[in-house]
Parts: sequence; structure tokens; C-alpha cells
Amino acid sequence: MKKILLLPGSAMQIPLIKKLKESGHYVKSLHPVDNFPTKPYSDEYALVDILNLPKCLEIAKDFEPNVVLSEECDIAMPTIAYLSKELKLSSLSEADAALYTDKSLMREFCKKHSILSPGFCKCTNVLEAKEFFRLQQGKCILKPLDSNCSKGVFIIEKENDIDHYWEESICFSKCDNALLIEQYIEGVEFTVDGIVTPAGHKSLAISEKRHYDYNPSIAYELFFSNHNDNFDYNELRKINNFFVDCSTLPIGFFTHAEYKYMNGKFYLIEIGARGGGNYISSDIVPIVSGVDNYAYMINTLVDGIIKEDVCIDKNLYDRCAVLYFFDVPTSGVVKEIQGLNILSENPNVIRYDLHFAVGDTIQRANNDSARVGYYIAYAESRTALCALMEQIKETFKIIVE
Repeated sequence: MKKILLLPGSAMQIPLIKKLKESGHYVKSLHPVDNFPTKPYSDEYALVDILNLPKCLEIAKDFEPNVVLSEECDIAMPTIAYLSKELKLSSLSEADAALYTDKSLMREFCKKHSILSPGFCKCTNVLEAKEFFRLQQGKCILKPLDSNCSKGVFIIEKENDIDHYWEESICFSKCDNALLIEQYIEGVEFTVDGIVTPAGHKSLAISEKRHYDYNPSIAYELFFSNHNDNFDYNELRKINNFFVDCSTLPIGFFTHAEYKYMNGKFYLIEIGARGGGNYISSDIVPIVSGVDNYAYMINTLVDGIIKEDVCIDKNLYDRCAVLYFFDVPTSGVVKEIQGLNILSENPNVIRYDLHFAVGDTIQRANNDSARVGYYIAYAESRTALCALMEQIKETFKIIVE
């Protein structure tokens, strides 16, 4: 049995803590507020802000963990690196934690290794951002250096937009009092999830994304497949693996990356040293790849068992999965939820959640964490999954007044 310090205790860490407990390990969770989701599964817990490094270190020294872990949280990575260094535990370095959270460092890394990414400028004031915007002569993206859930991310279409969004955006930059303004890459967006192995990084699951018309920064559909007639997924895997292999991210760590495709080429938008949120890493990656990535991570990072290479199961070549987020046409009070049985009773719908109930007031999302609910489903072919999605669309309704 090993002692694991897990941070934070958010809902999407429940699959990991369950797997750790099934493997016989002892887990202490850190979370800033009481009644957090992993509390019922934890052997111990402490209420602490995971960005409070001195307090986290005090707790960690008292607990004496064998490993400090987080699986779904970008902002936890610098804390994990710091605690592991101070406790002399094996983990990612502070340099890698910075690389995989600070988007300006990602851009510089891409330039160094000739990986396509948007043109950018790290700005400490509005004037610098406006100067970059004028040079681009087109749309830009203004974003924090290290936020998550698309918080503080805005499309800039005219110079005055920078004045309007600057203060709201910069409050989400934690590592530095600066923002990133970058070239807007037109085109289809993709996610890639993978894991570091002794044979190098392996990209295990790729999704093609669709976004809300009213907010193109927020996705409503991630359609996962092992191949795509319209895009070269082997090339995307090659680019993604190359980025990680050029870094020093340790064996056993997950990655989650976002790319855009423009003029026949893939551009890296960002990459994190963690699994995809909304149960992508826990549910979707194993479904479409056949790889038990949680078992691999625990064997490697917790038990010190370095296994050989992993690869996508060839028998799952045509299998597809989808992470689909619900939307509402307008803000209002939920009057009725129709057709819930299509989600609760269909064996190909493996997970769903509604972040509201009848009588609640809901509205359209302004960031990823504000979406009203989702489902995860799979099928053995693209055609079969699309048919299931259409059936859900016709059956499940959120009636708002």
C-alpha cells in the first residue's frame, strides 16, 4: 500500500481515486472547500487552497506521501512539481509544470522545435496588445497565460475589444501579471489525449470539435474516432508525440492537447500534462483505444512498475465515441425535462449528467464549466454513433420558459 496525496478533490478525479482505492492504496485529498466530491472516497482530507504552497507543503510533510497526484487539473501541476521537489519524490519537474501550463512558454517551445502554433505576444499592458493586433490585420485571441475551462478567453475583432476584455481576462492569469494575444487560427479544432511510455509518447484518442455559434470558444461536441476521411490523424499523432518527446515529461503522465487545422496544416493551440476533462481520460480513452490508461499511470507513477509500450487495439479501428454538451435556446426557468430515459436506459450511453433540475434557472454557457450538462456515448462505427446522437436529439428535450 502506498500513500497518495491527491489534489484537488474535484468530481472528475473520482474515477482516479476509485482506481487507487481498488489498487489498495491510501489516499488523502486536498480541496479548498468542504463537502468536495472525492471526500467520501478519501481515507483522509484537508481543506486547503492547492495554490497555497506553504500550507500544502506543511500538510504534505505531515502526511509523508509516496506520490503526489492530480489527473484532471492544469492549475494543480505547479503545486505537484513543487511538493514533489521539496519531498524528494519522483514527478514532473517545475520546468515541465511551467511548460505545460504557461501558454507563452508553449509558444516559445513550439518555435524552438519548429512546431506550428499561432503567432503571439505576451503583453503586460493594453498598448502592447493593441500594437500586436494592428500588425495582425485580422481577428486575434486574448487569453490568460494559465487559466482553464476557457475562462478569460476572448475573440478580439476590433481594437476596442482589448480595452473591454483586458481586466476580466487578466484576473485569470496566475503565474504572471500578463496576457497572451495571438493570431486567430481559422479552421476545425481537435483534441488529442495520450500518455508517456518508455517508447515515447503515444497519442491514444483524437476528437473533432464543434462549437456553439454564439460562443466559438466553447465546444458542444467532441467526436472521437481512430481515423477520419477528411484529416490525416496519423500526421496529427506524429506532431503531438513529437512535442511531448521533445520535453522531459516523465513516463506515466497523461497529456491533453488542442490543435486547429488551417491551410492543410495542424497548429498546436495548447497542451496540458493531464488527461482530458469531463471524463475523457477515464471513460473515452479506454473505449476508443483499448488501453487501460489509469492502470498504466498507477503502475508507473505509484507502484514503480515500468511496462512496455502501449498501442491502440486494432480491433477498435472503427469504434467512435462522443462527448456532447447540451444547450438551451435562451435563459429561463426549466419547466420540464423530456426523454431522459434515452440517456438512462441506453447501454451505449455510458455517462450523463445534468447540472440543473426542474425549477432551476439556466442560461447559455459563457465558459466550459458553465455548460448545463452532457452525455458520453459510443458505437462500433461512425454511422451507428451518428444515428444514436440523432435519436437522442429528437427524444431528449429541455423545456425552458
